[in-house]
Parts: sequence; structure tokens; C-alpha cells
Amino acid sequence: MTPNPSSPPYPALTIARWFVAWAEAQQADLSNLKLQKLLYYAQGYWLAKTGGPLFNGPIQAWTHGPVVPEVYHHFKAFGSSDLALGDDPFDWPEVADAPTQLLIEIWEKLGSLAAWRLRDMTHDEPPWQEHFVPDVKDLEIPHDALKRHFGALLSVG
Repeated sequence: MTPNPSSPPYPALTIARWFVAWAEAQQADLSNLKLQKLLYYAQGYWLAKTGGPLFNGPIQAWTHGPVVPEVYHHFKAFGSSDLALGDDPFDWPEVADAPTQLLIEIWEKLGSLAAWRLRDMTHDEPPWQEHFVPDVKDLEIPHDALKRHFGALLSVG
């Protein structure tokens, strides 16, 4: 069976490129650090709402918070500068309506926050705290830890 490219789980880079395209359309700042945190929140809330992942690939607990390694490495040449798609435009129909709605909600809630504020927020949350070990960069934050944390947030309101 061929997977439907317009339904989850997506390649992590598809969701990352959605955020970069959205930031470009909004003329908003989006560094790799900030993108990593938005991906973490999007995956966490999607897991809590649906039970399944929004995108493929691990989220790991790194020194500066949760990171999707594939996406980090894809955009690392930008350093701390704003990300851009350049000659690789994003095609909005690549992401279905329900995930798009969640991504818009994540952006509206968190997109105006500074990257370092988002980093600090993730450091105060159990998924990162429970899986971070100093000087170890490849420890995965499992889906069940994200479901538990974000599910509790959803149940509170």
C-alpha cells in the first residue's frame, strides 16, 4: 500500500518546510532553534489529540531542548539566521486540512515567542527533563512521553 502523502505521518522535513513557508508568508523570524521547538510542540499536541505521530523521525533531547536531528542538519547551514526555502517553494496541499489547522494554532500560540523563550519553556517540561543527559546527544524523547505531557495539558484546557 502506498502511503498518502497528504496525511500523517509526514516526513519531518515536510512539516519543517511548512513552518518555514508560513514564517516567510508572515514575514516573521524563524531560526533553526525556534523551528525545533515548534516541531516539538506540533508533534506533542498532534500525538495527544490523535494518538499517532504528525511526522516521522525521532525528537531527541539535546542541550538546548528537543531537536529533530534530520531537520536540524538540513537547516544547520543557516546558523542562527532566519531560515528560508529559497528555490524550493512549499506546496501547501502537501499537508492536509486537520494538520494544517494544528500547525496554524501552534504558530498563533507560540510563533511570536523568541527562540530562547521557547527553549526555556521546553526545559521546564517533563519530556525533555526526563530524557536529557548532559553530553549525550542522541537520546530520544519517546512518543508516549509526549502523549502523556501534552494530553495532560489538553485535559486542563
